[in-house]
Amino acid sequence: MSYSVVNVNEMEPGGRTGRVKFVRRELGLEAFGLNWFELPPETEGHEHDEVESGQEEVNVVVAGDGIWRVDGEEVPVREGSILRFDPEAVRCPVSGQKGMTFLAIGARRGSYEAQGSF
Repeated sequence: MSYSVVNVNEMEPGGRTGRVKFVRRELGLEAFGLNWFELPPETEGHEHDEVESGQEEVNVVVAGDGIWRVDGEEVPVREGSILRFDPEAVRCPVSGQKGMTFLAIGARRGSYEAQGSF
């Protein structure tokens, strides 16, 4: 098949805390990782880095607000915020009063080949 489609609302959550939906797995992605996270209000996510995997990561806040603790700094975020992390960055999302939903996209550094000027 030349495409795949899923609806995040129809996916079962999983992971250590039951707050992540493994979109990559559901879509059969092979080029990059893609996960959907839903944090309840005032909840701390998982603090981690990607040194072992070597992945550069982008997180896109699609609903709610909060902060990301990045290497000891608190970075405020809200719907529409997009963050990029080096593999070495230690980061942890913390949702605000509305909770926070975000997408995490990751791939090994250097794996992307730009096509054209964009």
